[in-house]
Amino acid sequence: MRIIGIDPGLATVGVGILVSDSPHHLQAEEWLTIRTKAGLPASERLAEIFTDLTALLQEVKPDLAVVERLYFETNVKTAMDVSQARGIILLAIELQKIPLLEATPLQLKQAITGDGKADKRQVQEMLVRLLQLKEIPQPDDAADALALAVYGAVHRDI
Repeated sequence: MRIIGIDPGLATVGVGILVSDSPHHLQAEEWLTIRTKAGLPASERLAEIFTDLTALLQEVKPDLAVVERLYFETNVKTAMDVSQARGIILLAIELQKIPLLEATPLQLKQAITGDGKADKRQVQEMLVRLLQLKEIPQPDDAADALALAVYGAVHRDI
């Protein structure tokens, strides 16, 4: 099973792709980011995310997509920008007819580390162990997306 994890953002969308034949056998295939240029109108940035992600989905042909469900306590502007990008991401996934799983940050941390209050570094270090990587995936957005893909491998039958 090929699983794509997607960490939404307007400036940077993290993408992680892994293959799993069971929740205990995970192999990272690729991690990357889709970046949009600051200063462009939001509509152009959202269109770029949609176009780039659609092309990637068509190329990778994932069996499952996992997208972070957003939670914001502060910064309404950031929340709105990320929410708009998330909507475009969900649309791209739906139009490709890819099954979708969503995870909150708490659920993601719990699944990866066993602790819903784990910090980013703990999640990244566990990713290295689970995926048998030589180093922590960079940038952080791509590492977060790989963690989402791992969540999908563990919870794919939900």
